[in-house]
Amino acid sequence: MAERLVFVLTTGLSSPGVTRATLMFSAISAAMDVETTLFCVQEGAEVMVRGALDGEKASPGVPTVKQRLEEAIEAGVEILVCEQTMRVKGISAEELIPEARVSGAATLIDLALEARNVLCLG
Repeated sequence: MAERLVFVLTTGLSSPGVTRATLMFSAISAAMDVETTLFCVQEGAEVMVRGALDGEKASPGVPTVKQRLEEAIEAGVEILVCEQTMRVKGISAEELIPEARVSGAATLIDLALEARNVLCLG
């Protein structure tokens, strides 16, 4: 069985440093040929809505959340968005970026049980 690492993204643009870090570490994990899943809940789900990052303010020399998300996608990170969070926040599946899939809470538990590690940064 391939090594698996699960990251849980609970933050969004209100905590851009933590969000960028979570996306960066997930991209690095996938680039190291580790089967990597990013499970997005709460504000993390909002990051996966098409256009949500378009108005993000950039600082010189600091990657944006959008850039870090693009790196994670390019590296092959599997992106799952919590269905219950989507329901509470009024997010439809059609609003998500194409790379994200809707997933139930039990999926996170299953992933955690089979993963070597689960990382939550914020």
